[in-house]
Amino acid sequence: MSALDGSIVNISLPAISSYFNITLTTVEWVVLSYLIIISSLLLTFGRLGDLYGHKKIYIIGFAIFTVGSLLCALSSSIILLVVFRALQAVGAGMLMSMGPAIITINAPAKKRGRYLGIIGISVSIALSIGPVLGGFLTSIFGWQSIFLINIPIGIIAFVWAVKVLPTIKQGEKHPFDFIGAIILFFALIGIIFPLSFIDKLGIKNPFMIGSFAAGIILLILFVSIELRIKHPMFDFSLFKSKVFLLGNISLLLNFIAQFMVILIIPFYLIQFRNFPASMAGLILIANPVIVLIITPLSGYLTDRYDTRYMSSSGMVLIAAGLFLLGLLNENSNIAYIILYLAIIGLGIGMFQTPNNCAIMSSVSHNRSGTASSMLATMRNLGMVFGASLSGSLFSYRQIYLTKILTLNGISGIELNNMVFTGAMRFTFFTGAILACAAIITSLIRGSNKSCQDVL
Repeated sequence: MSALDGSIVNISLPAISSYFNITLTTVEWVVLSYLIIISSLLLTFGRLGDLYGHKKIYIIGFAIFTVGSLLCALSSSIILLVVFRALQAVGAGMLMSMGPAIITINAPAKKRGRYLGIIGISVSIALSIGPVLGGFLTSIFGWQSIFLINIPIGIIAFVWAVKVLPTIKQGEKHPFDFIGAIILFFALIGIIFPLSFIDKLGIKNPFMIGSFAAGIILLILFVSIELRIKHPMFDFSLFKSKVFLLGNISLLLNFIAQFMVILIIPFYLIQFRNFPASMAGLILIANPVIVLIITPLSGYLTDRYDTRYMSSSGMVLIAAGLFLLGLLNENSNIAYIILYLAIIGLGIGMFQTPNNCAIMSSVSHNRSGTASSMLATMRNLGMVFGASLSGSLFSYRQIYLTKILTLNGISGIELNNMVFTGAMRFTFFTGAILACAAIITSLIRGSNKSCQDVL
C-alpha cells in the first residue's frame, strides 16, 4: 500500500491539476509532500518500534494511512490535499519501517530470505501496476478513486494485522529521544528538499544551497548529540558492523542507479522514439516482471549461500544493463531495449533480498526496527537522488552538446538525435559507474554466510 501510493498518484497529476485549476509546479507537491515526509520520519519510526513494539507501530500506521487516504479523497483544495498526503505519508512511513523488522523477528531462520524476498516482490508489483491502476481509476472514476480504493484494503489489513501478527515483548524500556527525532526530521527535510528540485532550480540556486547547508549542519548536530546521550534515538554503534554500513551504502547506490532508468527511459521511448504510451508501458514492464520472477529464487538461495556474492553479482548485471542502455540510439531494435531492461531487472532481483537480509542479520532483535527503517530510508533517498541526479546530468549534458555540435555546423534532426543520445549515454554511463561502486561495497562488507545468521 505504501509503495503503491508512491507511484499511483503520478499519472493522476494532470487530472488533479485541472480539477483545482493549478499549475504543474503546484500539483507536484502532492507527490513531493508524500516522499519528503516518509523519508524524514522513517528512522524515527524505527526507533519507536524498537521501544514500544513493532506490531503496535505497524497497525497504527495502517490506521493513519487509511484515514489519510479518506481525507485526501475528500479534499476541497490543493492545500488540504497536500496536507492530507503528508498525513498519509506518516502512516506509510510506519508501514515501511516496520515490515522487514516484523519478518526478521518472526520468520523461521531457514526461510528468512524467502520471506524478506516477498517485500521485494510487493514493492515491484506496486511500482509496476501503480501507473496502470492509477490511469484506469482516474479515467473511469476520477482522481479521488485512487485514494478511496485504499480504505477497504486498509480496514481489512488493519484487522488482519491485529489478529495475525504476534506481539513480541520489547526488551527495552528507555525514554524516547524527542529532541533527537525533531533535529533529524528537519535535517533530512533540509537535505531531501533541494535534492527533489535540483533538476529544476539548479545546484547554484541560493535557496537550494542554503537548505542543503542547513540540513548538513543539523545532521552534524544530531550525530554530536546522539553520541553523547545515554539513550539515543539512533544507535550509531550499528555502523561498526561493516555488513550494516556497506550494505546500506550498496542499497543507496542500487536505488540511485535504478531510478536513473525509471526517469530517462520513458522520455527515450515516448518523446524520442515516438512510441505510443501503451507500447512504452509494455516495454517498461519487462523490468518489474523479471524482478518478480527472480526475487523468490533469490530469497531461496539467500537462505543457503553467502549473501555478498549474490548481491555483488546482481550489481554486475545492473552495471552491464546500464552500460548497454547507454548505447541505444534512434534506430535501436525494441527487442534489445527489452533485453537490456530485463538484464537490469535480473540484477535487481539478485541484489535486493540478499543485501537486505545481510543488513537485517547484522543487528540484534532489539535493533531490528532501526535497521528496518534504515533500509527504507536508503531506498527513498536513492529514489530522490537518482531522479534528481539523472535529470540534472541529462539536462546539463544536453546543453553542453547542443553548444558544441551547433558550433560544428550540425543542426536539425541530426542535432536532436545526437544531443539526446549523447545526454542519455552520459547519464547511464554515470549510473553504471555508481553500480560498479556498489559491486565493490557488496564484496568488501565481510562474510555473512546466509540470512540464517541473525544475532
